[in-house]
This record gives sequence, C-alpha cells and structure tokens, in this order.
Amino acid sequence: MRVETVTQIMAFAVPAIALILLGYLLFLAKKSNWSLLKKNKVFAVLVPLFLVIITVLNIAMNMFNNVVNLYLSSKTSDSEAVELAQENSKAITAEIQGEGIVLLENKNNSLPLEKNSKLNVFGIGSVATTFGGSGSGASDESNNVTVYQGLKDAGFELNPNLVKYYESNKPKKEQQNNFDLTGGDYNIYEPTSLTDEMVKEAVDYSDSAVVVFSRNGGEGGDLPMDMEEFKNGDAGKSYLELQDIELALLEKIKSAGFKKVIVLINSSNAMELGFLEDEGITAALWIGGPGATGNTSVAKVLDGSINPSGRLVDTYAYDLTTAPAYYNAGDFAYLNGKHELGPNIDYFKFLNYNEGIYVGYRFYETRFVDNVTGETDEAAYEKLVQYPFGYGLSYTTFEQKIESSEVKDGQVTVKVKVTNTGEVAGKDVVQVYYTAPYIKGGIEKSHVVLAAFGKTEELKPGASETVELSYGVDEMASYDYVKAKAYVLDKGTYEIKVMNNAHEVIDSFEYEQKETVTFNESPRNSDNVVATNQFDKASGDLKYVSRADWEGTLPTERTKHGQASDELIDLFTNPQYKMDDSAEEIVTANHGLTIEDLRGKDFDDPLWDKLLEQLSVDDMVKLIGYGGFATQAIDSVGLPATVNSDGPAGINNLLTGSTGVQFTSGVVIASTWNQNLAAKLGNAMAQEAIAIGTVGLYAPGANLHRTPFSGRNFEYYSEDPVISGKIAAATVKAAKEDGVFMYIKHFAVNDQEINRLGVATWLNEQSLRELYLKAFEIPVKEGESTGIMSSFNRIGATWTGGYNELLNTVLRNEWGFKGTVVTDYNYRWFMDPTQAVLNGGDLMLNPVGKEPTAAKDTTQGRQALRRASKNIMYTVLNSAAVENYDTSFPLWLTLWIIGNVLVLTTLGTWIFLKNKKMKKVELEQ
Repeated sequence: MRVETVTQIMAFAVPAIALILLGYLLFLAKKSNWSLLKKNKVFAVLVPLFLVIITVLNIAMNMFNNVVNLYLSSKTSDSEAVELAQENSKAITAEIQGEGIVLLENKNNSLPLEKNSKLNVFGIGSVATTFGGSGSGASDESNNVTVYQGLKDAGFELNPNLVKYYESNKPKKEQQNNFDLTGGDYNIYEPTSLTDEMVKEAVDYSDSAVVVFSRNGGEGGDLPMDMEEFKNGDAGKSYLELQDIELALLEKIKSAGFKKVIVLINSSNAMELGFLEDEGITAALWIGGPGATGNTSVAKVLDGSINPSGRLVDTYAYDLTTAPAYYNAGDFAYLNGKHELGPNIDYFKFLNYNEGIYVGYRFYETRFVDNVTGETDEAAYEKLVQYPFGYGLSYTTFEQKIESSEVKDGQVTVKVKVTNTGEVAGKDVVQVYYTAPYIKGGIEKSHVVLAAFGKTEELKPGASETVELSYGVDEMASYDYVKAKAYVLDKGTYEIKVMNNAHEVIDSFEYEQKETVTFNESPRNSDNVVATNQFDKASGDLKYVSRADWEGTLPTERTKHGQASDELIDLFTNPQYKMDDSAEEIVTANHGLTIEDLRGKDFDDPLWDKLLEQLSVDDMVKLIGYGGFATQAIDSVGLPATVNSDGPAGINNLLTGSTGVQFTSGVVIASTWNQNLAAKLGNAMAQEAIAIGTVGLYAPGANLHRTPFSGRNFEYYSEDPVISGKIAAATVKAAKEDGVFMYIKHFAVNDQEINRLGVATWLNEQSLRELYLKAFEIPVKEGESTGIMSSFNRIGATWTGGYNELLNTVLRNEWGFKGTVVTDYNYRWFMDPTQAVLNGGDLMLNPVGKEPTAAKDTTQGRQALRRASKNIMYTVLNSAAVENYDTSFPLWLTLWIIGNVLVLTTLGTWIFLKNKKMKKVELEQ
C-alpha cells in the first residue's frame, strides 16, 4: 500500500475516531451535570486538545504526505556506499581543479615555488575561501579545504603569525548563509590591522608571498555594479574591481621587498585584473571556485607537482563597462505595470539584449576588425582586452601544427600535432575556430567562433600527440532572422584556424563554399526538421548592435525604465492558453501492463499507448502537479517514485537538507577544456546521487555568462555556447549511463538573477539560436539528455515554461528531445501549470502541488496531460529508478501509525476509566 493511500485513510479514520471520543466525552460531561469537567480541569483541557491536535496533524499529513515522505525517506541510505561515492567525488574535484587552474602571469618563471618551502599567505580569502556560491548550487562547506589548509597539507611551512592573524579575523559563520536565495555576501572583510612591522617580519620569514582575493555570487541576486552600500566598498567601483582596502594591502606587500608576489584570484566571475601587470606582481593564478578539495590542487600547482593546463572560458577586459551588454544588465521596469499583488513588481520588469550576438569574445574579437580587409587594429584591441577567451600559460612550451585537414561529406576534420618543446611534462589545449565571410549589412557575424576543441594527455618533454577534431560544415551557418528566416551558409572563403586563444592564430587553412545554402527547405544535418523563425514576437522594437555601424549602434548609456502597452500588460497578467474539445477523447483501459514492460522500447513504440490508457485523469494530474524534488509513484502502471535534487555543484536538496561533496564551480570544469574529465564528473555525481537514493538532478547549468555580474555565473560554464554545450553533454551522458537523469537548466535566457521571476527578455532570434539555445542544443543532441528545466523568465512576453515554440517546435521537433521538461520552482501565479502542459511543459516543481486542474476539463487538455505523463514516465524508465525501486513500507509511516494508535488508545482509555470511575461513584451514592 502506498504512502498516499495510507495517509488518506488516516486523514479520514483518525478525525472520525477523535470526533467519536470527543462526543462521548461531552456526553459523559453533560450526564455528570458538567461535574466531570469541573473536578478534572486538566483532563478537561488536555483530552480535547490532544484530539484536535491529532486530527489536524493527520489532515496535514495527508495534504503534505509527498513532502514528509521525501524528507523522512531521504534520511535512510547505505552509509558505506555514500562514503565510497563521496571519497570518489573528492578525488574527482581535486583532479578537475588541477586541470582547470589558469596560469595568468609568470614573470621570470616565478612559479613553481620550491616544495616544502616557507611561505607567507595574505588575504582573508586564504581562510574564508569562496568554494562556489550560494543558493541551489551551494553545498555544505564545513569540511572543505581552504587555501591555507591546502598549502599546509602540501608541505608548505606557513608563517604562523599570519595564520593566527587571518584566523582571528575570519568572518563568523552566521555572516555567511550559503543556502540563502538572495544573492551573495558582497561585503569586503579584508582586515585593516595588518601593521608594517608584521609585514617586515614576514619578509624575514620568507621572500615569497601569496595573496588571495576572493569574490562570491549566489542565486537570487547579481553582483553590485556600485559598492557604495557595502562594507569596505568604494563608491563608483563594482564588486569585480579591487576595493581601496585591498589595493592598500597589495601595495603594502609589493613595497615590502618580497622577491615573489603571487596573486590567487578566487572568483568564478571575471574580474578587472589590470593590477596584475604591475611589476611588483610576479605571478598570478586564477583558481575560480575550488569546491571541497580543489585547494589541494592549488598547492600542487604552486609547487610544480601539477603543471597548469587550464584556459579561460571568459574574456577578461580591463574595463567591464566596455562590453555592450553592460548597459542592459540590471533592474529595468515597466512603470505602469499593475497587478492585484501590487504595482511594479517582478512581473513588470524587462531586459533588452541590444548587443545581439556580440557577447564576450564575439564582441571584443570583432570590434576592431576592418570589415573589408579583415585586419585587426591591435593597438585599440589591446587597450580593451587583458586576457582573451581561451588564454592560459604553462610551465612548459608547446608547438601545435596542422598535420592534415579535409572537408568531406559535410564534415570539417583537422588533425593537430602537439609537441612538448619545453622541459616539464604537461597538457595542452587545442582550439579550433572559424572565420566566416562577412557581407557588410548582411547577417551579423563574429570575427571568430569556437568550433571544436580537445586536450592532450600529459606529454613528457619532446613527446607528441595528434589531436583529431571535427565538426559539421553546416555548423558554420549563421541564423538570418530578417530575410531568409532560417540558417544560411554564405558562399565565400571560410578560414579554419588553430589558435592559442580567440585572438592568436597558430596555423590555418581555407575552405571555399561555392554557393550560398539556405536551410529553409532541408534541415541542417543535426536537425530533425527545418529551423525557421519562431520568436519574431520576442525581438521587440530594439536597435541591435551591428558591426556594419559600431558607432551608430553601440549603447553609450544604461537603459531607462519604460512604459508597457496595454497589449503587453494583458499578456503579462493573463495565462496564455486556450482550450477546446476539438481533440479526440483519451481512451482508458486496463491492459495489465507495467512500466517495466516498456524497458528497452523506443519512445515511439506503440506499446506506450497501451500503457498510457491505464492512467486515470487523477493519476496524470498527480504525476504532473507534484514534481517538487521528486516524481510520484503511480500504482496503475507500477511507476516508482523518485527523489530529485539540486544541483550543478553537488547534491543539495533544499527540501530534505541532503548535501553531498561540493564540486568545483562550473566555470572551473569548463576551464579544463577536457570533455573526458567532464564525463568523470557526471559519473561521480551519479554514483553519489544513487548512494543517497536520488536518481534525478537539477543540473548542470547551461546559461551563459552574458555579463560577469550574474550571481549564478559560478553555476554556469562560460560566455561561449560551444564549450558550455560540449562540457554539459559529456556530463549528462555519463550520468545517464550510470542511471541518473539530469535536468539541464535554466531553459532559456535566464542569464541574470535580478528580476528573474517573470522578467520579459527581448532579443532577436539570431542571438537566441546561436548563443543562448545552442548551449542546450548540444547536450540534447550529443548528450541525449532526458531532462530540461525551464526558467522563471519570459522570452518576450511569454513564460518559458509554457512556450510552445520553445518547448515543442524547437526542443522536441527540431532537436529531437525525448524526456521531461520540469519548471523551475513553481510558486508564482504566472507559472500556470495548465499553460505549461498545453505548451510542452511536463512537471511542476512544487512539493505541495501545483495541479493543472483546468486541463482536465477538455479533450485537448486531457490529451496534453497524457503527453506530459508519457514524457515523465519515459525519463523515469530510462534511469536506475525502476531497477532500484524499493517497495518496502516506509519505517517512518509505520511509526506514525503506531503513534496514532497509542495516542488514541491512551485518550480512549483515559475517557473509559473516567466513565468507569463516575459509574462507581454513582453506585456508591
């Protein structure tokens, strides 16, 4: 018997028994002329009170049985399996960090340091390390390895006076709530009591100093563009700049006489790092968010045990305000928006993606290119860009050379020979970009676009390895949303380039496309059907940035608040769906099938129709409406319940409190440029999930770093959709092979946290398809994902979780997605469950239920319920859930039943004894 049935019975039986007992008590009281109650005041109060309490508890238990069962059942797991899985996760985290660290500067070969040497460590981040971020992507950090601990464990002798100083100034834990959903803590906690004498003593202790600067982010808020309101912040400076208090510390260290000053950048968000070029800074490492054990690898990079091989996955500009997206990131409202919940709330906010495709390196690598000659104004470029996308140094040197190349059968194939020409073993990254022919006034095109990448194994000095990379010719097509309204591969010369990074060419060859190909009748090779305009209504009336007229289209001031039209307000305030009875009625019948009978069957196998006929409408509403951190059991088809958890950086169930090992931040994973390592991460996440009884994960995050200020950039991979998509695909596919399904999130264009709840995002279809959707397209097609999480925001005026063109036309029809679309946490009125199921959504992420009740009333709605139910069941079937289904009766429910019986028996006995005593008194009288 399932939990729901038992709690339903008890919700009826217990109140009924309580009512009978209460009635009998009143009968006895009246019979005694109320003397029974007058003489037993404690009895008179406690018995009715307990009866009311037990009644309320059982009614509540029935209402929230799903939440209670999820919470209490999660407390039982195989501790040995959990321990083994977590030890593996810790090892993988350290390995990822070791390959993800980026060597930014190494003047005069300042690194590596001598092993087991004495070392001074400065900066509050050395003890209060930022391991990742807050919110659903957070984890329990209590046992994580700090920078200090990592250095100590590696054998470095740390200056004890500095250790004591920073430990005594460490922010108290109550100041840091990693599970808060209101953004990060942006105060600067750098202590100011470091004296010149302490620094002088430090120079005497060791001639080497490490300085740690940390930044954090979190769900629910973006990083401040002005620090005036925060502790030790400077007016006019953003959080991603060093504040005066930090610059003062750095100056004190630089002027003290250290031979080596090494800076560690402990931030997943790209910072302004111009200060690293100062002669007093001898080396710098970007370490991102190192997770539970990553700082052990930071120490190994510092002492040379690991040769850094990470490459940046964001462009690092000297001034973050030079990016066009900066002017359209933040809080922008329709001031005339009104709703019964109040004026000017989240639902009447907007965001304009005026920059079009020119995000990150697509802007910086194109901005100073002559549209006729293709030459770059290097002087102008170097004033803006400090470290290009794909940049990273090594302790050794490499030579890359194209060994062979061909374009055949629609595929570009490049073989690159990589040779270690230095004196230290190491790994190298191979990056292949293309430059497409640009016609001024035609389709917008970035000067370079990442097409493929790979990484060598560790190469000893003098050793070589050939890395083979390939991609489709039609992947170089651009999306023309204005004229062709389809993908277009322009005729002309395509330069295929092997590059050190997005700016430095190593070797190249040309491919000549003889004729323009417009994919408006036949689809690209990877598409199931032709991709045509689906999002015209999301373009708005914006003026988009164009390389044909930089000066006339680049924004020069931040967007102002606006006014919404009546039509727009109507779209914002009313669910966007219509239903009728034009569809065929669903058929219900019992064929004696269970979900296991479909194991190994294709999604389109006709046996699915038979199985679906066994579902009642109530079954479907329950399955769809109660998807908060779980999927429901359905007895009529033998479908087991599942537990689902966040998140991208490790197990983190905000409902049950279950947490796992904290992996590195997503940007560190991407910075490895290693898809095999991403697959190992997927395996580790799956093994840990299964050990604690979870088969579904709300991960990974595939949104882009549209700007460095997004609070959740630590969860996401990069500013580029190709590396984002490839890393996500490897992770998802590996987890799926181990029996865990992943919901890739947040689909789509949820690239900032401010106003995320219903913000109207306006953008053209080219940027939508080439950037923001592509990061999801790749893991759907290559990773064979069976899960997607839609987002809080709107694209144009339509909520993504109920957007037919997004969830059906593009995701399912074009890309061939088979599986479940779950909403983001479904607790706001505009996230209408009926709109969702009618337009391609399947599962409502709400543990207490968000039922698509209106869908029950029409044939169209019931057909939609059936489609959504199939999608959910297909996802569950293709996981470890069915194989590992635990049919045992939950221990907590047994104890709950026993507790109810004991309470009712005790109260009943008490009343019975009082009645017996009363009768005895009557007889004696």
